[in-house]
Amino acid sequence: MVLAYLIGFLCNPLCPLWLKPLAKGTMKFKYLILLVVTVLALALDQGTKLFIDRSMDLHSTIPVIDNFFNITYVRNKGAAFSFLANSSFRLPFFILISLVAIVVIIWVIARLRPDQKLTAVSLAFIFAGAIGNLIDRLRLGEVIDFLDAHWYEHHWPVFNVADICICVGVGLLAIDMFIEERRLKKQG
Repeated sequence: MVLAYLIGFLCNPLCPLWLKPLAKGTMKFKYLILLVVTVLALALDQGTKLFIDRSMDLHSTIPVIDNFFNITYVRNKGAAFSFLANSSFRLPFFILISLVAIVVIIWVIARLRPDQKLTAVSLAFIFAGAIGNLIDRLRLGEVIDFLDAHWYEHHWPVFNVADICICVGVGLLAIDMFIEERRLKKQG
């Protein structure tokens, strides 16, 4: 049903031109992966942040698994571990870094070989995570975090879906680099 609706939309003359290659089946795999991962990850990231923002008070906590995992609504003005949270240039700096990362990822994806599918997937996750946190920084001047992993009183910094996407992407990229290195050694 959803697939039929999507195909109907893509074949419609009112379909945006940038979606036409998807309808014709001419869109390269790497761009299709970038599009699908980004749309799904952003929907999940922004949807969960919106839900948390509208349903919880700032700094409130909902225990999910005792002594292991909570939903805790916080706002992070910095980056990982609140890096540069109190700096006067933090917002322009993080926006610039995000924009540079987005441009570099698009540039790298455009140059991938057709067989570099895992690289495309990993970069798509990093891309989606960067955009998810960039949206928060542009909209709020800070990032909504709510996933609180901990072992009793030892807490990891609270994070969000965009952060998970970035970490998954970096992990997949590390695996892909290892696989690529082995492939090159076999060739040489």
